[in-house]
Amino acid sequence: MAPRLRRRRHKKPPSVTPMVVTPPTVVTPVPLTLTKPGPSIDALGFFSLDNNVPGLSKLILQKLNMKSYEEYKMVVDGGTPLSGFGFQCPQEMFQRLEDTFRFCAHCRALPSGLSDSKVLQNCKRCRNVYYCGPECQRSDWPAHRRVCRELCHVAVDRLMEWLLVTGDFVLPSGPWPWSADVIQDWDTWFSMRGLQLEATLDAVLGSHGMTILWASVGRPRPDPDALRGSLKRLLTDTLSRPLTLGLGLRAMGINTGKTGGSTVHVVGASHVETFLTRSEDYNELGYMFPGHLGLHVVMVGVDVATSFLQSTAMSTPEPGTVHLSGHRGLYHDFWEEQVETGQKAHPDMVVAFHPGFHASPTLMEAWLPTLLLLRDYKIPTLLTIYSHQELAASLQILVDLDTHIIAYGANPFASLKPEQVYSNPNKQPVYCSAYYIMFHGSSCQLDKRQLQEKVDGGV
Repeated sequence: MAPRLRRRRHKKPPSVTPMVVTPPTVVTPVPLTLTKPGPSIDALGFFSLDNNVPGLSKLILQKLNMKSYEEYKMVVDGGTPLSGFGFQCPQEMFQRLEDTFRFCAHCRALPSGLSDSKVLQNCKRCRNVYYCGPECQRSDWPAHRRVCRELCHVAVDRLMEWLLVTGDFVLPSGPWPWSADVIQDWDTWFSMRGLQLEATLDAVLGSHGMTILWASVGRPRPDPDALRGSLKRLLTDTLSRPLTLGLGLRAMGINTGKTGGSTVHVVGASHVETFLTRSEDYNELGYMFPGHLGLHVVMVGVDVATSFLQSTAMSTPEPGTVHLSGHRGLYHDFWEEQVETGQKAHPDMVVAFHPGFHASPTLMEAWLPTLLLLRDYKIPTLLTIYSHQELAASLQILVDLDTHIIAYGANPFASLKPEQVYSNPNKQPVYCSAYYIMFHGSSCQLDKRQLQEKVDGGV
């Protein structure tokens, strides 16, 4: 008989200081009509924007020709909004998207709050933050100087991402010419792809799409080395998730050669993992395990994009292929309704990209049933984390829940693309999946004192 959740055994989760770290995309609107956040880190991220920059949500929606958060959500889900969302030309699109970043990084003033004599000007070094005048820029320099160089990359990368959307940047692919055991990090991956990667980057740099992009954005085109570096960062950001899945399968000794294939559940999935995502995007995961008998990756979460659900279907993958599918809802509900009833395969591993349960009591409450389920059913689990601070907080929560932590540390396949905190541009940028935690079952082998010593000593 399958084990039931030991709901009575868990200790009360420790109180955590609310701290939402939201990876910024090109736009990150805030819901205007939603009055109570659901169990979604995306929703809490939306709410947090106005805390730092009052009125930023309205500015963003205005620049996108949207009337509400629901319309934004509809677009992310792949639908068509009712209002006049859309742009007449690439120049208008890039200008309006850039306008969503226009607020003073020091005093938080929006364009609508400035006097007629003032205008927002960006930092000439990074071109990524704005100031309403020399006084604010001088006052902000001690904070901005620490991140200005990284924000140079952010400013270029958020424009270059458009080439992934249009299909002008097609990632190099194909079976790995090297043994999978040799590929331990990005350095070895880049070396393996070698000439194929360079040919891909050269083709993108000389493409018509690249020419149109930089003719439309209203700023000088960076030099080829800067553009090449940006393309590499975007590549790692796209491939970080499938290769991190592979890292977990390898580290936990999952047998990918078993009959019927292997199943991985990605819990807490949102539009970040599912919007415009195709099964081909996970080909590198398959190449990491030559001879595998099929890999099925199931995205489960309340914010899984509708377009993803419509373009994928639950089915058994063929040997040598990677198949993606999705389910919208909470994971513990999905488990009881689909897995326990035998309708869906039991997972060989569960992964959560940036679950964020440390960030607020609301998210902790939503995640608790799933964390207990994963613990009690002894499912190999991998979590990814943005920062060392988040790592320490997440480890402490897992220890208090009596999980058996088997490994944690810096992720060799972390994204190399810096992510700016949208409404706090001078906060240190973060990197997706920078750290990982693996746990399996209960009875953590590290007590609180040992855990603190390890975290304080670095990972």
